Amino acid sequence: MKEIKALSKILKEKFDISFNNEALLMEAMTHSSYANEHKEMKGIYNERIEFLGDAVLELTISDWLFRQFPHFQEGQLTKLRAQIVCEDSLSLLAKECSLNEYLLLGKGETLSGGREKPAILCDVFEAFIGALYLDKGVNEVQRFLNLVVIPKIKNGRYELITDFKTELQEYLQQNGPVHIRYELVKEEGPSHDKTFTVQLIVDGKKYKTASGKTKKAAEQMAAKLTMEELTKSSLS
Repeated sequence: MKEIKALSKILKEKFDISFNNEALLMEAMTHSSYANEHKEMKGIYNERIEFLGDAVLELTISDWLFRQFPHFQEGQLTKLRAQIVCEDSLSLLAKECSLNEYLLLGKGETLSGGREKPAILCDVFEAFIGALYLDKGVNEVQRFLNLVVIPKIKNGRYELITDFKTELQEYLQQNGPVHIRYELVKEEGPSHDKTFTVQLIVDGKKYKTASGKTKKAAEQMAAKLTMEELTKSSLS
């Protein structure tokens, strides 16, 4: 299968990963729509292996967070893990690892934009983790995550442990209702690696502008920066 061979080459070049059993990689990259159109697949597609990968991913991320943040309470760890393993996050990681380019989709699903659907991309990332675990073991999964996920945690992609939007809303509405709006200023970059910039506007007044890899992350950062500005000014 040329797509799997091409992906194997990418994985070797980018992450030094070589599958001993490429059938596992092929299973992980096969969507049910493709299996339904190709009898030679014998009904094998990535839902079972995605089930396993979901559990392996949650365990390895939980282990890293537990060891990295010894002073975090359970609630903080849960919120941070949820940001890392949520659909938006994993679909973006799938694109960054080029999994969307080599995903085996049926004709109909391809025409309907399946390679850009967050649910499908999230599933294929989890399936890939499952395949890597079965082929190489948990240590190789940890090494892969150390390359593609951990640097992003350290660089702040998932640092928004607090819900700053809710916190800001509660702060601003102490003296009555206000209208809070997050306006998309621009989006830049290729489809697999976009950066979104938003501006926070309260009752028509412009406040902080912030950027993020998702609109939600940019909005949270804008709320965080605005909250810091407002609380600082109230103290001075």
